[in-house]
Amino acid sequence: MLGHAVRFGHLTGIEVLAAGEGIETMLSLRCVLPAMPMAAALSAGHLAALLLPAGLRRLYIARDADAAGDRAAASLTERAIAAGIEALVLTPRLGDFNDDLRELGMAELRTNLRGQIAPEDVARCMIYD
Repeated sequence: MLGHAVRFGHLTGIEVLAAGEGIETMLSLRCVLPAMPMAAALSAGHLAALLLPAGLRRLYIARDADAAGDRAAASLTERAIAAGIEALVLTPRLGDFNDDLRELGMAELRTNLRGQIAPEDVARCMIYD
C-alpha cells in the first residue's frame, strides 16, 4: 500500500492535487475546496511516498504541524520538484486542518488557505458562504 492513498474528487487527467496524511484532514479541506482533487495517505510515511499522477503540474501538501508532518512534507516536496511538479506546502494554524475547522471554523480555515493557494486554484476550487 505504500504510495497509495484514499482519493476524493475527480482524479482522471488532473493537473492539481492536494495531499495530506489523514482522511479527516483532507475532508476538512474539502469543506472549503470541494472542487480540488484530494488524496489522504493515512500516515506521514505514506504521504512521503505518495505516487504522483502523470500530468500533475501542481501539488498542495497539507502538512500536519508536527515533526513527522514536517519530514513527510519535505520529502514529498523534494520528490515533486524533481518530477517537474510545483509543490506548495499548506500549513494549518493548529495541529492539522481538521483541528482548524473544528476549533476556528470554516471562515477562518478558508481565510488561512486563501493566502496559501494559487489565485487560479482559489477561483476554481474554493467555495464562499
